[in-house]
Amino acid sequence: MAALISPIVVSCCSLASTTYSVVKRKLRRPTNHEEPICPSCSESPAMSASRSSADQILAHLHRVEQERHQRAHEPTLGARVRDVKSYQHQRFARSHSALLESPRYCEASTFFLEHLYGPEDFSNRDDQFARVVPAMVKLFPADVIDTVAALAELHAISEHLDTRMATHISEDAPLDRAAYVRAWQATGEANLRRRQIDLSVDIGKRLDRLTRNPLIRHSLRMMRGPAKAAGLSELQKFLEAGFEAFRAMRGANDFLERIDQQERRLADELDAAEPPFQSDTLIEMLP
Repeated sequence: MAALISPIVVSCCSLASTTYSVVKRKLRRPTNHEEPICPSCSESPAMSASRSSADQILAHLHRVEQERHQRAHEPTLGARVRDVKSYQHQRFARSHSALLESPRYCEASTFFLEHLYGPEDFSNRDDQFARVVPAMVKLFPADVIDTVAALAELHAISEHLDTRMATHISEDAPLDRAAYVRAWQATGEANLRRRQIDLSVDIGKRLDRLTRNPLIRHSLRMMRGPAKAAGLSELQKFLEAGFEAFRAMRGANDFLERIDQQERRLADELDAAEPPFQSDTLIEMLP
C-alpha cells in the first residue's frame, strides 16, 4: 500500500464540521464526569493520549519522508523504486482482475489500484495530511485516531519495503516476474509483509463501519471550500473519491476477505518460490 491516506481519513476530516461545535461546548463547560487532571502535568489523560497519538502518526510520516529523502539523493535508487511501484500496480490489476471487473467492487478496486498501489508521487497529499494531524487528534475519538495511526504505519511499512525491494533490482535488466520474485526473497521481512496485509484489512473494516454514518457524505462536501482555502485540495479530492468508492460497495466484508486471501496466497508463494518461478500461482498473479 504505497500511498499514505487510505479512505479512512474521509471519516476524520468530514466529521470535523459536525463535531467541532460539540467539542467546543465540552471545552467551555466542564462537567463532574470529566477525567481527572494528571497530578504531574496540566494535561488530562485523554489530552496526553491525543498528544501521543499525534506523535506516533507524525513519526510514521517522518519515516516515509526519510525514505523519499534517501531516494532523492540516490537517483538510480529512486528510479528503481518507481519501477517497483509500477510493477506492483500491474500486479494488483492482474491479481484482482475479478474485483476490477465486478460491477459491485470495480469502483473500490480501482481506488485501491490508482490511489494505494499506483506509481504516482503522493508527496503533496502526504504533506497536506501531516498539516491536519495535530488538530485531528484533538477532535476525534480514540478509535478513529487509532485507525489513522494504523494507516500511517501501513504507509511507512510500504515505503520501507519498496525501498528495500528496489535495492535488489538490477539497473540494467527489466523488472519481470523472475526479477521481482528474486527481489522479494532477497528483501525478506516476512513478518512485516504479513503486518502490511493485516493493517490493510483492518483499516478497510474500520472504514466500512465509519462510512455508514449518514452525516459523512454531506459534511465531506461541505469541507470542499474550507479545504481549498487551506491548501488541502488534493487531500479533499482523495477523501471524496475514497468515501464514494467504499460507500458504493454497500458492505466491504466480501471485498476485504478476497483481498486478504489473494494477498496472503501470493505472499506465501513468493516466499517459497524456486527458479524458474513458473508456478501456476505466480503465472496467474504476476505480470
